[in-house]
Amino acid sequence: MWRNTRNGWGVVSISFHWLSALAVIGLFLLGWWMTGLGYYHSWYNQAPWIHRSIGILLLLVTVGRMAWRLLNATPAAEGSRFERIAAHLGHIGIYVLLLLVMLSGYMISTANGRGVSVFGWFEMPALLHGLPNQASIAGDIHWYSAVLLLIVAAGHALAAIKHHFHDRHRTLVRMVNPAHSRRPG
Repeated sequence: MWRNTRNGWGVVSISFHWLSALAVIGLFLLGWWMTGLGYYHSWYNQAPWIHRSIGILLLLVTVGRMAWRLLNATPAAEGSRFERIAAHLGHIGIYVLLLLVMLSGYMISTANGRGVSVFGWFEMPALLHGLPNQASIAGDIHWYSAVLLLIVAAGHALAAIKHHFHDRHRTLVRMVNPAHSRRPG
């Protein structure tokens, strides 16, 4: 099943979810590692280029993911009313933080007025630059929102594990196996 149903997530949504999760974790680890590199380290220029390239691709994927979510059914949430509301707010929080992290990273990278080369495939132009302390302010926003994103994402993962093992819900299974989108609730 490519598309979502009220019973489960389709292949496209599942792929968006897991690719985004891997990219966020990888970008956080790469970002943390590269901030400690010395000027003469062989990865001093390469690591930020990779980080920016993956970040721009993730931004584009996130916009596509949000559009896909708006155009598809959303599987019915499981759990108590409180859990369903918390899950909904958590998902909104993850999307807001994802966009905040990526847009602030973009603002850091384009503060000098140059666009961002994405693996040499294309360039994301510097649409907004030259603001006072742009790189510094965007850098603080980037760091704190990235840390908060990982905390919220960890809570999201722990909730999914709790729902799977303790509550015996299909929440986690539906995000792994698109065949559940065909099954009756």
